[in-house]
Amino acid sequence: MTREQVLELLRSVAEGRSTPADALERLSWLPVEAVGEVEGGGAAFARVDHHRALRQGYPEVVFAEGKTTEQVVEICRRLARRGGFLVTRTNGATRDALAEAFPGVEVNALARTVHLPGGAERGEARPGPILVVAAGTSDLPVAEEAVVTARALGNDVERLYDVGVAGLHRLLLESDALRRAAVVIVVAGMEGALASVVGGLVAAPVVAVPTSVGYGAAFGGLAALLGMLTSCAAGVTVVNIDNGFGAACAANRIVLAARAAVEAAAQARAPAG
Repeated sequence: MTREQVLELLRSVAEGRSTPADALERLSWLPVEAVGEVEGGGAAFARVDHHRALRQGYPEVVFAEGKTTEQVVEICRRLARRGGFLVTRTNGATRDALAEAFPGVEVNALARTVHLPGGAERGEARPGPILVVAAGTSDLPVAEEAVVTARALGNDVERLYDVGVAGLHRLLLESDALRRAAVVIVVAGMEGALASVVGGLVAAPVVAVPTSVGYGAAFGGLAALLGMLTSCAAGVTVVNIDNGFGAACAANRIVLAARAAVEAAAQARAPAG
């Protein structure tokens, strides 16, 4: 359950639309649910954290890589009973199985994600969109992972793709998109220079994602990672190689903090009742 869902439940009891016993039943779900059993062992293969949405505003996300298709589907069944889910780093077999088990899911094969809406509540309006900027078409799988994740967390998202530094004019022609963004996620491989360029153009927070795209001396994204960490643009935040999911989570926290600051300032200005 999210904080908004708990608040609505309490309101329904106060207004007589549900009974205290009904509310107690819903709130009595264990915060951690053991799922399945390891073959030949007896131990659960997963422990789903159902109270993560209460603490962080969105439910636990399933990382599919390294899990069997059956394990992913069963974990998602437990999450779906209480809302929605987001699965990252899926393969084709897992995507097909989830689409069959949950007809309402949104499958993004490029991002390797599967999303069942309902896990994160949008709530009140958030400041500006999150803009996902990708240097090249080869970076799109990581960029799309960031897009899907940011949207699943309740954000408006815009895309700006194939604007790498090899043709810098392509980026400069999109100054309006850069200016209206609340947070900019920059996804780039090779030498990762796009993060420094964007960091020097915008006032919004910049979250940089190095990708493993590049020839031999790129060392699977290490060159881009080091380039972003040593950016001459002050204040650029860097996540791990190919971690579009982590970048979106960081951007979401920034947006939520900005909204909370605006709300607190408005309350401070309001006259005492």
